[in-house]
Amino acid sequence: MSDEELISIWMRPERLERSGPGRRPGYSREQITRAAVRIADAEGVEAATMRRIGAELGTGAMSLYRYVPKRDDLFDLMIDLAMGELDLPAEPSGDWRRDLSLVAHGTRAAGLRHPWLTPLLGGRPTLGPQLLRVHEFALGALDGLGLDIDEMTGFVGMVNDYVHSAIRREIGWLEEARRTGLDPERWKRDYIGPYVRRIVESGDYPLFSRSVQESRTAHLSPAERFQHGLDRVLNGIGAQTPAGPAGHRA
Repeated sequence: MSDEELISIWMRPERLERSGPGRRPGYSREQITRAAVRIADAEGVEAATMRRIGAELGTGAMSLYRYVPKRDDLFDLMIDLAMGELDLPAEPSGDWRRDLSLVAHGTRAAGLRHPWLTPLLGGRPTLGPQLLRVHEFALGALDGLGLDIDEMTGFVGMVNDYVHSAIRREIGWLEEARRTGLDPERWKRDYIGPYVRRIVESGDYPLFSRSVQESRTAHLSPAERFQHGLDRVLNGIGAQTPAGPAGHRA
């Protein structure tokens, strides 16, 4: 995307008036984006076409291109609208673990509300104002710990990578449950359980068998499992900061 296109999408006034006979109030990019998000949430992101959005808003697809020139622009706007749902304070608190946890849990919640969000985030670089707000907050959480900007950026990337991976895994379980009509626990017990028992009884995979028989996390809820993994990512970051693993800045 060119500089001019970025300015058009993010920095210029979003409302354009429609012209012609019987002049009616114009649409806004926010209206179009919210319609796209509703459709994508209900039917999948591929259903959020300009034709489908136009039908939702009661207009033709071509009229919407005045507001959102390309479908890639629409995806960027959808991402930014979803990331705007993260409720973050204006400034980091000074407790970097708490602040990064806030970003992580907010991103997970948005990703579960909008199953299309994480795949889009992982597949395209975008610099919308809400995404930048979240990224700036996360970097600010680590500022003052004695890290250089590359280390700060790398650690924020580590947290994001963990969060996105965890969301994809959790959504995968939910989609499998919808497809089979079985909740995850019943799916494990009735569908995969007999096969796993045969593997354990064979003795061919002793470490896998231990992970089945001795795991302390297998029965955690999805939220607890997410926190368990996040704690270990944050512990790893804390071990590599000059200020040490404590939550507060030195």
